[in-house]
Amino acid sequence: MHLATALLVFLIAISFPARAAIRVIDDTNEAVTLDTAARRIVSLAPNLTELLFSAGAGAHIIATVDYSDHPSPARSIPRIGRSGSINIESVLVLKPDLIVAWASGNPRQAVARLRQVGLPVYLAQPRRLEDIARTLRQLGRLAATEATADAQAERFMARYRALSARYAGRSPVRVFYQVLDPQLITVNGNHLISEILRLCGGLNVFATLPVLAPVVNEEAVFKVDPQAIIAGGTDSDWSAWQMHWRDRSTITAVKRNALYRIPADLIHRDTLRVLDGAEQVCEAIEDARNHLRD
Repeated sequence: MHLATALLVFLIAISFPARAAIRVIDDTNEAVTLDTAARRIVSLAPNLTELLFSAGAGAHIIATVDYSDHPSPARSIPRIGRSGSINIESVLVLKPDLIVAWASGNPRQAVARLRQVGLPVYLAQPRRLEDIARTLRQLGRLAATEATADAQAERFMARYRALSARYAGRSPVRVFYQVLDPQLITVNGNHLISEILRLCGGLNVFATLPVLAPVVNEEAVFKVDPQAIIAGGTDSDWSAWQMHWRDRSTITAVKRNALYRIPADLIHRDTLRVLDGAEQVCEAIEDARNHLRD
């Protein structure tokens, strides 16, 4: 190569340096590295679909799972199964450049298979409210939508701090949190919902159980005698659920009329809207606190 030509190539190279790879750490402490910003994203959980939209990356989602219904544009995204049952072949055909998965909700074998074929997988599992803001920022980095993601994360954290200050120092209330289900499913102290209870001055009566979402029985609920019972469910479940507990009149929560329902999609999805659910939980616990003073 002629010296002048070589010099020109060198000058062009240093004038337009290669874009640095994007590297983030997911919630399982695994590194996720992309050569360029994600433009073909597959989301494997409704809450992650919602967070991607909040991070400004909704337009880059090419497939998601059933029940991804918020915000409304998410309803038109093609489906590749459910959170607990992913159609791997359909995912591979789409040739995504990023998979966003739910650590405790997606099958481990499915996630492992996606990684085996070389697809980058970001695993999310918020345990604290701050983790939602962190996940939002990380998704923004992966999709190069940092400005939107960071602004949303800042607003979320400001709202969280204000809610925390509002209920700081309130007298504790023992709470049984029920996931509306044919079985009595609750959460332990490591679950995000348990942190919301603490934020509001609630004490999770099953915090010490080893399983994240354990099944308990009525005898166990009678034994811990909660001062409030809060459930996350739908309107259609509410009437039957209330009638069930009102027949157990020896429980303090029932005697004090401290039975509450929070809309499931506000409290069971780890998204920015979880603070809407948290506000309702705090109001419920404050109401129960007032009933205990009567």
